[in-house]
Amino acid sequence: MGYFKTALLMAAMTALFMGIGYLMGGSGGALIALIVAALMNVFTWWNSDKMVLRMHNAQPVTPNDRMGLHSLVAELAQNAGLPMPAVYLINTDQPNAFATGRNPSNAAVAVTAGLIRTLPREELAGVIAHELAHIRNHDTAIMTVTATFAGAISMLANFALFFGGSRERMGLLGTIAMMFLAPIAAALVQMAISRTREYAADRAGAEICGNPLWLASALVHIQQGAARIDNVAAERNPATAHMFIINPLHGGGRDKLFSTHPATENRVAALKELAAQMGRQPARASYAPAPAPQEPTTSTTRVPRSGKRAGRPGPWT
Repeated sequence: MGYFKTALLMAAMTALFMGIGYLMGGSGGALIALIVAALMNVFTWWNSDKMVLRMHNAQPVTPNDRMGLHSLVAELAQNAGLPMPAVYLINTDQPNAFATGRNPSNAAVAVTAGLIRTLPREELAGVIAHELAHIRNHDTAIMTVTATFAGAISMLANFALFFGGSRERMGLLGTIAMMFLAPIAAALVQMAISRTREYAADRAGAEICGNPLWLASALVHIQQGAARIDNVAAERNPATAHMFIINPLHGGGRDKLFSTHPATENRVAALKELAAQMGRQPARASYAPAPAPQEPTTSTTRVPRSGKRAGRPGPWT
């Protein structure tokens, strides 16, 4: 159902874009709008990972990092049946994470320093599994396309006032109304797609890491951290907010009309229900938080593979 709903919402976004093009220039305008959208999406789709990582000054993490982050991602990627994605660290105290990339073979997982310091190992595994689920479900490409569509619709709506074709078809008042209503409609569709994909990634991520309760607990801790700690790069680039596992812009906790994320309590409730179906019970964390990151790109200190303790299974089992 999630994929069907996403397909319908993507069709609505495309129809809205072409509709604005038609109002501006008739059938020829609709065709031109579709071609422009296709070219913009191809460019953004191909370069989105580099642009987003650069916006957040993400630094690559090597296989021998002191945190054991790279090995944890590798184990979970294997569980998910995915190629090993690139791993990045974002130097901010806010706990958060996102995935990006045009397909599973060209993907990256980025986590913040605050996430590494805050979460125990099981919860970190749940977060990474959630991001890997986005990659496996091709959500990173979907969200890139919808964000580009939303931006293009806003641009076209602003141009509409200067084109006689739109005024002839709708009148001046209708054109002005379209300038305000079209971007709002596009934003609502984009947010609906984002919410749908978050629920799907929560479920798939819980299956990848093996315990929905690890992700549920992580969501609560990340929400608490995001509410009190600023993410300066995200505030400068609010268009990337929908990519994070929790809204980095201090968004409200409830399912508001303009929220890019589902309410955290709703996501936690769904994960607890899934845990009950899987027969998982709340358990005390068996791993302490990972050590604070120290120059992850140059470290040569090797940690035990996947950070396992003797006699205890790793969080990816």
